[in-house]
Amino acid sequence: MAVPRDWHHPEQGPSLTVEVSRHRATDTAGRHGVLMMAAGGPGASGLNRPVNLAHYAPGLAATYDIVSFDQRGVGSSTKVTCADQPTVDAYFSGDKRDRSAGALRGTFARARAFVRDCQRHANDLLPYITTEQAVHDMDLYRALLRARTISYYGPSYATVLGASYATAFPHRVARMVLDSNVDYTGTWQSFMEGQPSSFQRRFDKDFLPWLAKNDGVYHQGRTPAQAKASYERLRAGLHAHPLVLDGTTITPDQLDTLASSAIYQADPGFENLATALMALEHPDTASPAVKQTLAKAMAHPVDARFAADFFSVTCNDTPWNRSTAYWIAQSDRATRDHPLVGARVLAYSAVCAAWPRSTAPHLHVTGRDLPPILMLNSVHDPATYYEGALRDHRALPTSRLVTVVGGGDHGQFQNHNACVDHLVEGYLVNGTLPPTDTTCAANPLPVPSGVTRG
Repeated sequence: MAVPRDWHHPEQGPSLTVEVSRHRATDTAGRHGVLMMAAGGPGASGLNRPVNLAHYAPGLAATYDIVSFDQRGVGSSTKVTCADQPTVDAYFSGDKRDRSAGALRGTFARARAFVRDCQRHANDLLPYITTEQAVHDMDLYRALLRARTISYYGPSYATVLGASYATAFPHRVARMVLDSNVDYTGTWQSFMEGQPSSFQRRFDKDFLPWLAKNDGVYHQGRTPAQAKASYERLRAGLHAHPLVLDGTTITPDQLDTLASSAIYQADPGFENLATALMALEHPDTASPAVKQTLAKAMAHPVDARFAADFFSVTCNDTPWNRSTAYWIAQSDRATRDHPLVGARVLAYSAVCAAWPRSTAPHLHVTGRDLPPILMLNSVHDPATYYEGALRDHRALPTSRLVTVVGGGDHGQFQNHNACVDHLVEGYLVNGTLPPTDTTCAANPLPVPSGVTRG
């Protein structure tokens, strides 16, 4: 569909294209209407989500036309372009724990260069890659589908889109599920400043104990403290001598990125990360297939296309502190206290500190005039931390919160958790909500391949 570049001045500038997808309801007689989905990130594609959900939940596929889209700036829609992949690879490689003056100057210089690349390549598109503009795109899609209201499911960043849509168009919302919630009560800066703590909690409380329990398989240490020391020894070795693996040069930052990505989902993430740690520790004995897979996974810490949209949205949506001194002090604390991702905070914040000042409207989520909403979050989610979900829950008075206890996967629905799936599908199909906030047990942690559960 064609959408205005700027919904507030639709007559100015060429229109953009938003690519959309639909899986039609299989039970036309029992059809409820439209279930709209959106992707996370910001920067991920949504086009395949309807068909994937239809396969996972046939009951929803029977009841709803399931629709989704690539958000403006993403994928098959009008894309925003910033730096090329080698430039992004260089920016997110190295060792961000290096707090020397030269290293800090280099981070800020590369951030400014990245922003200049965005301004040069984006053809004046940057100011319009925002959540608020995307919300209007969503409502146009609803109108083109001739739906008076929509139901909605969104995980991660898509909770921001959903809550923002509900704020702008509360009477267009029938039912809404918000899964793994970004803290949309504050700013992107405040949310991202909270992430180092939650990533470290997931790593320390869930992954390291699991790794120690399976020391007979992975040989990283019999206690969480020993397993953490093994990780730090490997990281220090990569700082002193970056490893070339099947043509990919691997640095400490890439190890941290691999680890932080793997712990989003315990299955298969924990086993994949543990296998990677063994291979990186003893590359000479790793199989060619393992080395090839690992080199491919670590070659590009952040996809350049994803980075272009991610920074456009997060830097435009809400204000950012622009003080170099502030970010050096803040990242010093994060690196010391929560080193897994605290060390890379500066790489992200330095970009938004250098971003052109945004005049984009900001939708302050109010929760007024909304139907009941179902929210989901795990207690140890690394990316969308539980404390933020609680603040979101308070901001949406009609919401019910399902807390997934005993784990920390990111994304609860479609995660093969029968308790969560039952609650979500019961709500979307029948409108049934739990009478009060409730809990579901997390999925059991994975058993390493070849090991019998006992």
